[in-house]
Amino acid sequence: MATSGKITLWGISVFVATAEEASISAAARRLGTSAATVSQQITNLEGAIGTTLLNRGERPVTLTPAGEMFLRRANTILNEADQAKAELAMVDLSRLTRLRLGMIEDLDADVTPGLLRAMSAELKNCQFLLETGASHRLFDLLDTRALDVIAAADMGQAMSGMEVHPLLEEPFVLAAPKGVMGEGDLTRKLHRMQLIQYTTRHHMGRTIAAHLARQNLRLTHRFELDSYHAIMAMVADGAGWTILTPLGWLRAGRFRDAVDLMPLPFPPLSRTISLTARQDILGDLPATIAARIKPLLQDMIVNPALQQYPWLKDQLRLL
Repeated sequence: MATSGKITLWGISVFVATAEEASISAAARRLGTSAATVSQQITNLEGAIGTTLLNRGERPVTLTPAGEMFLRRANTILNEADQAKAELAMVDLSRLTRLRLGMIEDLDADVTPGLLRAMSAELKNCQFLLETGASHRLFDLLDTRALDVIAAADMGQAMSGMEVHPLLEEPFVLAAPKGVMGEGDLTRKLHRMQLIQYTTRHHMGRTIAAHLARQNLRLTHRFELDSYHAIMAMVADGAGWTILTPLGWLRAGRFRDAVDLMPLPFPPLSRTISLTARQDILGDLPATIAARIKPLLQDMIVNPALQQYPWLKDQLRLL
């Protein structure tokens, strides 16, 4: 292949996106551009380097041996470019022009708007791009450089090259129809009712299912849902009981008064919400964002939950 043209950061970004997505159309969606543009940028990059990087005729698209070698360098180049831009921006925060923020769905109704208002007052020339979703999806987007900072539930061991700022610890709790549990053997009552299970397609659902398995609990369930509102609606209607967190309970606010929260009648389980960003890319900004989120979590999450359920004290807390 003849060498011509110049290697550009945009071309490298397009190559990395295509390699990670294994699809030109998927890379185009991720980058907010057209498939034709992606294809042309790859052609330009391959021309500048003088070799073929991707087997574009295959489905899915695969890397050539040269492409595999260049991908390692490409990620290093993009990380260095991000760090350089961030260092320049941190000299004066007003110079930061874009921040791609991912927030767990549990926080999108109350905490996220408050955070964006606070940050927009400091970063006056910055465009904020917000992505809400399940924790595993946000981590994937952070890992593939589609997001800069995420607030999400920890998913085990932290990824290498990331900085983590713990925000909130919350317990998993039992939610049942109002007044149904009463006195007596709670575990026996649970066995007589349907478990409305949070989907095991998500990390949180798998965490709950694994914890139940460790307790040797074999509970019947016909419903596996991915919506707090749907789960809480069914519990409020008397269809069964569920396990969720105070954040989930707060998010489905219209059903709170028809549901009782109580501690798990077996060993406790908790999770941590943290702010995560790629290390040494955004300077002090991730720590600043974490500091802005914590008072919002206290006012909008911790205080309302403790007011109604004081037994959550020391279990639902800022970190």
